[in-house]
Order: sequence, then structure tokens, then C-alpha cells
Amino acid sequence: MMNRILWYAVVVAAVVVSVRVVATPGPAEQNSTPKADHTLRVMTFNIRYGAANDGDNRWELRREQVVKAIRAFNPDLLGTQEVLDFQRRYLEQHLPEYDFHGVGRDDGKTKGEYAGIFYRRDRFERLDAGHFWLSEHPDEPGSVSWDSSLTRMVSWVILRDKHTQRRFVYFNTHWDQRGHRARLESARLMRRKLSQIAGDLPVIITGDFNTTELGEPYDILVNATEGDGPPLIDAYRQAHPQPRENEASSNGGFRGRKQGRRIDWILHSNDFHTLEAAIHQNRIDGRYPSDHYPVTAVLQWRSATGN
Repeated sequence: MMNRILWYAVVVAAVVVSVRVVATPGPAEQNSTPKADHTLRVMTFNIRYGAANDGDNRWELRREQVVKAIRAFNPDLLGTQEVLDFQRRYLEQHLPEYDFHGVGRDDGKTKGEYAGIFYRRDRFERLDAGHFWLSEHPDEPGSVSWDSSLTRMVSWVILRDKHTQRRFVYFNTHWDQRGHRARLESARLMRRKLSQIAGDLPVIITGDFNTTELGEPYDILVNATEGDGPPLIDAYRQAHPQPRENEASSNGGFRGRKQGRRIDWILHSNDFHTLEAAIHQNRIDGRYPSDHYPVTAVLQWRSATGN
């Protein structure tokens, strides 16, 4: 009987020692720190201006789906187009983890549509910010030039990525839907402004460009056939080199059209590599959130050191 008790005591002691050995972290585990996230989740989304006479697709009936579409991707950077001031307030209220930068295009304050930028405040520090108008007088709010049918603009921010300590410039825009020359001159102006504002800093651009990759404005902006600076990378085309028939980013007035070409782009400098990109052509709760589909990309810093 005594031998059996001693045997049980030895077994229990061995189990306790074993558990303690497993639970005690080694030197490498004690000194480990979380790895910096070198990826950036980027979204561009034309949310359709809320004053439009859209009937069953009016803003009040789809605004929850807009927020759900944004949260489904969970972007670090979000470029929005056609945002009126009351829509901006709604998005800020329902996306409290983001800071916002933008102004109304008609007066440089709150009147007219915003090309607004949302960015995660826990991920980025804002170092500088500004706007310019796509016209012959880019510093004049509300200015219109060439054959543009409406006032068009660009908002930009210089951010420091707290994960990598790198700085970059993020531009967001909405080009004219009618004026061919306006889009051409917008590309040339953006090229000049990229050089002036960004210099050698990495660049990300989002927007509704109202033109496809087959046009001259795309060549100017992406392939640098005119103007300053190096070529830019089309994130979606880097992820999907072969064009397909179902790449429409505008759905034909909430009709769910998928056949066609992209007019909403995410572009970036060679400081990033595209890991994945998508056009989200799905309904949410049985409804399209906007007359444009959200377009997304996951970008990776090519190096964790630098600027």
C-alpha cells in the first residue's frame, strides 16, 4: 500500500514539473514583439451624392449598406467621391476610428461634393494636408476650366505610417464625366502636383476618373507619357494582368451591370507592391450600396526602412 502511494506521488510531481516547463517562456519568446504590419488596405468608393432623386435607392435607404461595405473590407485608407456634407457627417459618426480630410468642392468649405479621405488614426499620423482644383486656377475653390461640366478637385494628405515609420502622400480625386479635354488636363495637372507635393515620397492615388485605361489621360497619369515623375502602378491591373469582360466599376445606376471597364482606380508608386485587388460587385442586404462598386487593393511596402 505504501509503495502504491509513493508511486502516485512521483507521477503527480512529474506532471506538475512537466506543466511548468511547458508554460515557462524561453528567452526568445520573452523578448519577442509583434511584427510591424507592412501592408496597407486601400479602398476607393464613389458613394453617390445623397441629394440625387434615386427613389428606392435614395441615401436614407442605402447608407447602412455603404457603411457595411466599408467595414467588410476594413480599409486603412479610404478615398470617397460624391460625398455631400450630411453624408460626411453620417460616415464620420459611423466610422469613429477614422480621421477625415476634405472640403466641399464649390467653396472649399462645406458646399458641394467632397473628394474626402478617411484614414485610421491609430495607424497614421497626419503631417500635412491640402487640396487643389482641377482647373487653370488650382488654388481657387470652385474654379472650372476647359470643357469640364462641373467643379472638380483633389484632396491630399501626407501621412506617417506608425508601423513602418515611412511617410507617403495619399491623393483622392473625382474627374469630370463629360469633358474629354478636362480629363486630359486633369491628368497633366495631377502629374505636376505629384511632383510638387510628393517629391520623392511614395504615392497612393484613388479616385473616380470617369475614363478607362484605354485613354490618353490614363497614359499620362499611369505610364508618365507626359509630365513629371516616374510611372505609377495600377493596382488592379498588377493583380489581374489579363483584362476581363466583367471589370465594370460603375453598375449602371444600381442595375448591377458587371460587363465593362473600370473607371475607379487605385494607383501607387513603385514603393508598394500589390498583393491583391478586387471590384466588389455584390449586393449587401439585397441592395447595391451605390451606383459604383467599391474597389479595393492590399498593398505591401517593398521595404520597412526608408523615408
